[in-house]
Order: sequence, then structure tokens, then C-alpha cells
Amino acid sequence: MKSTSGYAFTLGSRIFSWALKKQAIVAQSSAEAKYTAAAITTSQAIWLKRIFDDMGEPQVGATEIYYDSKSAIAMAKNPIFHSITKHIGIKYYFIREA
Repeated sequence: MKSTSGYAFTLGSRIFSWALKKQAIVAQSSAEAKYTAAAITTSQAIWLKRIFDDMGEPQVGATEIYYDSKSAIAMAKNPIFHSITKHIGIKYYFIREA
């Protein structure tokens, strides 16, 4: 069964970009599903940053992304999890560098 991912970006106190959709993959664990959701959110944050840069309103500071999965956070921060996560698609690994 495919997991559902969602995100909302705010500017001031208003939401200006949001999405809720099924993931393209069938995750083998809840940690993988949450890691994939974080990667999708990170990709959108990078795209929004580039849009603001193009509009002449560069972003000051980093974008804070909140998610509640300790295992997904550990997967993003620690490459030791490679043997556990090697089945996750390469396209999601950029989150480690973002």
C-alpha cells in the first residue's frame, strides 16, 4: 500500500504552498515512508528557494523542515544505515546533502 505525504510552507502566518498526495513508491517500513516524505518536502523547499531568488527576494537563513520520525532523521544524518536503507531509491538520498 502506498503511503501519503504532505507538506505546507508558510510565509509569515499564511500558507502559500501545500500538497497532499500518494507516494510513488510502496515503502517497506514507516521509516522509509517518512524519509521519502522528508525528501519530497526538501525538494519542494529547494524549488521554492530558487523561485524567490529569481524574483529578487533571496531567502535569508535555512528552511526549517519539521518531521516527527526519529528513525527517518537518523537515516538522513547517519550513513551507517546504508545496509538497512540500500533498497531506497537513489533519488531520495539528496536529503543527506541538503
